[in-house]
Amino acid sequence: MKTKSLIAIATLLLCAQGAVAQPKARLKAQAEAEKKSETTLSERAKAQYTAQMPAPTDVVWKRDIYRTLDLTKEKNAALYYPVEPLGDRVNLFTHIIYLVASGKVPAYEYRSDGNELFTPDNKYKVFDMLDKFYIYYETKDSTTFTINKADIPSGEVLSYFIKESSFYDQRTATYTTRVTAICPVLHRSGDFGSEVTKYPMFWLNYDDVSPYFGMTPLMTSSYNNVSNMSIDDYFVRSLYEGDIYKTSNLQNKLLAQYCPNDTAMKAEQQRIEKELVTFENKLWGIEEPDTTAVVAEKPGKKSVRSTARKPKAAAVKAETTDDKAEEPEVKAEKTEKKASVRTSRQRTASSSKSANSGQTLSVRRQRR
Repeated sequence: MKTKSLIAIATLLLCAQGAVAQPKARLKAQAEAEKKSETTLSERAKAQYTAQMPAPTDVVWKRDIYRTLDLTKEKNAALYYPVEPLGDRVNLFTHIIYLVASGKVPAYEYRSDGNELFTPDNKYKVFDMLDKFYIYYETKDSTTFTINKADIPSGEVLSYFIKESSFYDQRTATYTTRVTAICPVLHRSGDFGSEVTKYPMFWLNYDDVSPYFGMTPLMTSSYNNVSNMSIDDYFVRSLYEGDIYKTSNLQNKLLAQYCPNDTAMKAEQQRIEKELVTFENKLWGIEEPDTTAVVAEKPGKKSVRSTARKPKAAAVKAETTDDKAEEPEVKAEKTEKKASVRTSRQRTASSSKSANSGQTLSVRRQRR
């Protein structure tokens, strides 16, 4: 009996220990799951927060364009300000650094050819990236570190490289232009105030950052200070202004490599922009106005107007000529009238003279 009671007591003790240990294990697993959920988003959350859907791979036509966004321009200023964090508001680069440093978004090395390569071999290690661009951080151990807001060079990131993909999806019969990659560019001068040098930092796959951009509000207007738009909405709606510096081509050349001067580069940028607009208009059957035809029509219109006005001018001239032709007749009539008046006056004068002369003769004769 004693042994049975001892066994029962030992069993109860073991069960009590297991009951106490089990909640601790559950709590630990729950804490790990919460920590993991903080760093990663589920597919449902990504679909909820992003405004941009992934691009299909089996499209019949696609054109890749690389642009540079100058943050000193009015339309791009929303990505630059506030330069220093202002409450819960931070600029785009500060937000990107926090995403990359926390491991939520991978950063990929900027290659010498300028192309993005989203492969595991080209992925940056966070410490290597921070050391390369002299971004200071404090390490707690081999895996954890902190970055002070004052050490983030957000004021030196004055431009971004983005990659646009314009494609026609034959399944949905839609023409779409979307951002597929983004790269912050540092602008740093030398120790003695030399010329500013641009340092492209790393490429980000836009599909990776799009869910987080969708949760970050953005103030886009100086008139309305309400942050009524997200960073993702800003890029999806193409509210930025960027100049083309490269297109995906067989020789992988920049525009600066085959354009001899700024004038030629500007003309090439306008030509590429026109190609995109022309392709989209042809999809929907929109006929573009022919500039040569318009130029040819303008003189014709002028000539029609001139020919329409010529008869009026001719009539006016004819009237004036008729008036001018009539003037001699009027003058002749006036001269005739004057002549008749003169002749009548002369006749009256001569008659009066003759009468007077007759009277004087008679008087003389009478005196004699």
